[in-house]
Amino acid sequence: METHQLSPGLNVCKILNGMWQVAGGHGYIEPKRAVSEMVKYHEAGFTSWDLADIYGPAEDFIGDFRRKLADEKGEQELKNVQAFTKFVPEPARMSRSFVEQSIDRSSKRMGVESIDLVQFHWWDYGNVSWLDALLFLSELRDKGKVRNVGLTNFDTAHMQDMADAGVRIASNQVQYSIIDQRPAVRMAEFCRNNNSVIYAYGTMCGGLLSEKYLNKEEPPVAGVDTLSLRKYKKMIDAWGGWKLFQELLTAMKGVADRHDVSIANVAARYVIDRPAVAGVIIGARLGLAEHRNDNARVFGLVLDDEDRKKIEGVTARSRDLYEVIGDCGDEYR
Repeated sequence: METHQLSPGLNVCKILNGMWQVAGGHGYIEPKRAVSEMVKYHEAGFTSWDLADIYGPAEDFIGDFRRKLADEKGEQELKNVQAFTKFVPEPARMSRSFVEQSIDRSSKRMGVESIDLVQFHWWDYGNVSWLDALLFLSELRDKGKVRNVGLTNFDTAHMQDMADAGVRIASNQVQYSIIDQRPAVRMAEFCRNNNSVIYAYGTMCGGLLSEKYLNKEEPPVAGVDTLSLRKYKKMIDAWGGWKLFQELLTAMKGVADRHDVSIANVAARYVIDRPAVAGVIIGARLGLAEHRNDNARVFGLVLDDEDRKKIEGVTARSRDLYEVIGDCGDEYR
């Protein structure tokens, strides 16, 4: 397993298990089975989890998982778990007490005294209370309730505002894939210059970047049946459409076959290798589907210039999503 040190003593697997899928829209997930599956992920070396206070029972699942892990392997095993959550309040006036109560609630649900990383998301830049929230989160970090303060879906300009205000940000979680390479325009350089990292989601485009969709007709609306597939199909449409996407899958399949891996492995490795990227988040449909063995092959994959040239020969003919959508996170505002 490859890891990245986010802060002293906190080494994060470069493939994180994403828990958006437990929030609904991806099929019913049975809680006890889900927690048992989480133990299997941990045993396979995938020890890092990405969740949010708005992902339904995700924080409770982490708490149950930690208790099960401690019962089965002892309390000392909990030191090998990394769990990140998101703080996603409604854009309104932020008070110190509200922020602290919100973090305390997440900590209680997750069964931790200090949260490894709290990633802050804010829907409306027009409401400048986002800076107050970050200052209060920074205070909680200094008090030990939070180990690191990060962001979700903020753009580069607002990260610069934070830096100018003296706010120390450990990470920003943004959409980043072979399809959506907007973070490479401005975000990556900012992060490298400000001791911050990128955690990438959407790297598999909800599963569209896989053999399952190679040489297939464009799916009808009814065939795009999960929230992830609907979200990333729209991204592919904006990027260049299904025909160009098939050309990309063909090129990626050639690279995958050369290395005896999967298209999904190539998609993950390509983004992990990008500047400032500390890890990619791959959704875990706990109890419904699992790709642990396939995901592990990412760590043995080394892409060379020839591989990247094949991929970029296709992406060079796509639309510039930075021009179409804007900077990271602009699709949410």
